[in-house]
Amino acid sequence: MKTARIAFEGDIHSAASTSEGLLLANGKVVEEEEVVWLPPVKPVTCFALGLNYIDHASELEFQAPEEPLVFLKGPNTFIGHNGRTKRPCDVTNMHYECELAVVIGHQAKKVHQQAAYDYVAGYTIANDYAFRDYLENYYRPNLRVKNRDHSTPIGPWLVDAADVEDPMNMNLRTFVNGELVQEGSTKDMIFGVPFLIEYLSSFMTLNPGDVILTGTPKGMIDTKVGDEVVTEIEGLGRLKNTVE
Repeated sequence: MKTARIAFEGDIHSAASTSEGLLLANGKVVEEEEVVWLPPVKPVTCFALGLNYIDHASELEFQAPEEPLVFLKGPNTFIGHNGRTKRPCDVTNMHYECELAVVIGHQAKKVHQQAAYDYVAGYTIANDYAFRDYLENYYRPNLRVKNRDHSTPIGPWLVDAADVEDPMNMNLRTFVNGELVQEGSTKDMIFGVPFLIEYLSSFMTLNPGDVILTGTPKGMIDTKVGDEVVTEIEGLGRLKNTVE
């Protein structure tokens, strides 16, 4: 099942995807163009991975990490499908990052990899923009690189875990103004979803609504004001965003 959170006629609704349009909990069906898309989940704690694809680490001329490089993101960073992300006036390199987002569904503590998927509610798409001018260290992304307001579009849908056959074998693609600029597969992650859940839950409790952003493959280019950026993951949909 694919669900979304949307704003329509002054209220916030949960909506399901149907062939007729968006089905609201009150039974009303509306068109996708009639609504304001919100993040499909309200992230509690968001964990983000740096350099989690071998080709991306090589692209940046860094050695692949031996332990997950994890940093946190605040709730202020997230916006929904069709949202707009500001490019700061002093930035010379602002690039997209198409990422598989894992949403935790059950409290998890000291979970083994073999049971990790039992704790996943579902998956969605994130575009975790990076503002490279502010980077202090690739191994420790600072706050200004990854925590700017509205810098992480997420959505459109939360797809139930049961409907995703293999999250470790999904194609990712990014388009800028219709041109394919990034392509990869989740099978190329250095640290896969089960490992990350085991790793994080080994020293802290994961709670329902927590989100794990699993990193991005190679293929980064600078985005300009007015660019339309679409991040796409096989089986999860297409997430559109505009740079302003």
